[in-house]
Amino acid sequence: MTEPHVASYGSWKSPITADLVISGMIRFGEVVLDGENTYWAESRPAEGGRSVIVRRTPDGRVSDVTPHPYNARTRVHEYGGGAFLASEDVVYFSNFRDQRVYRQDGGAAPRPITPEAKLRFADGAMDRVRNRIILVREDHTNPSIGPLNAIVALDERGIDVDQGGRILAWGNDFYSSPRISPDGSQLAWLTWDHPNMPWDGTELWVAQFDPAGALAQPKWVAGSVTESIFQPQWSPGGVLHFVSDRTGWWNIYRWRDGESEPLTRMEAEFGRPQWVFGMSTYAFSSSHHIVCSYTRDGRWHLADVDSETGILEEIPAPYADISSLAATESRAVFTAGAPTESTSLVQLDLETREFEVLRQSSAATVDPEYISVPRAIEFPTENGLTVHAFYYAPSNRDCVAPAGELPPLLVVSHGGPTGSTSSTLRLSTQYWTSRGIAVLDVNYGGSTGYGRAYRERLKGLWGVVDVDDCTNGALYLVNRGEVDGDRLIIRGGSAGGYTTLCALAFRDRFAAGASYYGVSDLEALAKETHKFESRYLDQMVGPYPQRQDLYRARSPIHFVDRLSCPIIFFQGLEDRVVPPNQAEMMVEALRRRGMPVAYVPFEGEQHGFRKAENLKRSLEAELYFYSQVFGFELAEPVEPVVIENLAPQR
Repeated sequence: MTEPHVASYGSWKSPITADLVISGMIRFGEVVLDGENTYWAESRPAEGGRSVIVRRTPDGRVSDVTPHPYNARTRVHEYGGGAFLASEDVVYFSNFRDQRVYRQDGGAAPRPITPEAKLRFADGAMDRVRNRIILVREDHTNPSIGPLNAIVALDERGIDVDQGGRILAWGNDFYSSPRISPDGSQLAWLTWDHPNMPWDGTELWVAQFDPAGALAQPKWVAGSVTESIFQPQWSPGGVLHFVSDRTGWWNIYRWRDGESEPLTRMEAEFGRPQWVFGMSTYAFSSSHHIVCSYTRDGRWHLADVDSETGILEEIPAPYADISSLAATESRAVFTAGAPTESTSLVQLDLETREFEVLRQSSAATVDPEYISVPRAIEFPTENGLTVHAFYYAPSNRDCVAPAGELPPLLVVSHGGPTGSTSSTLRLSTQYWTSRGIAVLDVNYGGSTGYGRAYRERLKGLWGVVDVDDCTNGALYLVNRGEVDGDRLIIRGGSAGGYTTLCALAFRDRFAAGASYYGVSDLEALAKETHKFESRYLDQMVGPYPQRQDLYRARSPIHFVDRLSCPIIFFQGLEDRVVPPNQAEMMVEALRRRGMPVAYVPFEGEQHGFRKAENLKRSLEAELYFYSQVFGFELAEPVEPVVIENLAPQR
């Protein structure tokens, strides 16, 4: 075995190239079980980010359902999710280009069953009794009043293709999760109003279908402006179940004889923030058994719950993150990942308790000696509180740093901000660690997975708590002597991009930053963003325009004079969530000040990059940027990026 090569951190030669990171990469969406067939959605960067519905038959044959150029992706709430359903070998899906719902029978060509209109559909459920589909519809036909959301019924055969659906429930700002009872007699659904987001407070309602198929006798079941309900679901016996955080933790409940009673009583989370439709953390394997997933201390677990006794039995699983769970009597299927295993589609035999990987999100294979296994850490922050994060130390079997040198640290701020990061293997993280750059992935206050109180730390304090937590995480590692305090970097996307820009403007700890489609002007965001998030900032900052002072005080665009380090910006030019002007205003302001800045825009990209060539370009451009800022040699050439106003470092 050869001796490791001595090279400065950042200059290590790594087999984890940008090409390897994106090679064969797919991103899983929701999972649907239809009899013995398994369906799932996968987004493919190699196909320009097209989302494809895939089917696996009982004999193990895997094939694409949606033919090119169809793209099974909905724009309801802009973030989408719940773009398809499958029933009796027929698939129904929303097509991204025109947002029409299409029906596809077997190998036949898809045919539209909704009109050519400014309508969007998501989160469908099959109403077999009445030969129709119940969906959430978002109506964009009248720009003067904005999008209108409702629950509608569509004839599954497309007989009323020009109608756009029959409205069943309307009047609230948002709807989700229409779910039909097994006998077809009742519908349950979630609803909420501005300024709430679904993790702040939702209401669960149930109503009877009358003889004409309309809803009658609607009844409130659970939820309020301060109680978040997640994933209503009927048991095979017709008992309504749901997840509620009324105790401060998302736990499973059932509604029986007009009363809600808890099935689980744990300081753990059985729910997730409903950014997209179709999310699932539990499913029924029988009338009295629930296969479920829950998270505690940043790690997801798998379990079986007896709904009669409430007894929870842990199912040992080699995974740290579990989502999109579906089940039948004999099997459960879900997406899962682990610190040494990228996200996969996994099937669990409920009798033998054996796991089978059906599909992997990456075709790349990497020697474990190049992989940095994260360490879950906790560190102190403001007001005597504790924060959670995952720390990845540099790892490369072929390289070591010169004696006495400490690695640069890349602090990652996740999006949302109501979201979380996990320890699942991501080659995009290993891209950095295998080159000698340490990574700290922070679940700052406001993140999910640690209870409602932790999630609400950010209320009214976005741009403060998250920034403090990311900064204190970096300082914690500096004080422990694990990283170089002069080479601290912060990066993030969307809300994480905002945290990045705030940290660079309002703290003096970081030496460089990278903002991916990040927010720089809160006022502009409040005025221009889409309906789903248009009042989000009421909770995270304060009501606008009443607290305009806070919006201005926490907007980095007004404090460019405080920026003293280089920043690189990445932006999709078709982004409707965080419009391009958010990045472009910052870039122009930094240019005027003569500050080091780079800007990498991408045509055809929305909020979050989907195309393989753009994922590769952004990863390499970011590495090149840091090499120029900190003056380390790259082990392999990459395409340069123009950095304005940067003085030579060598």
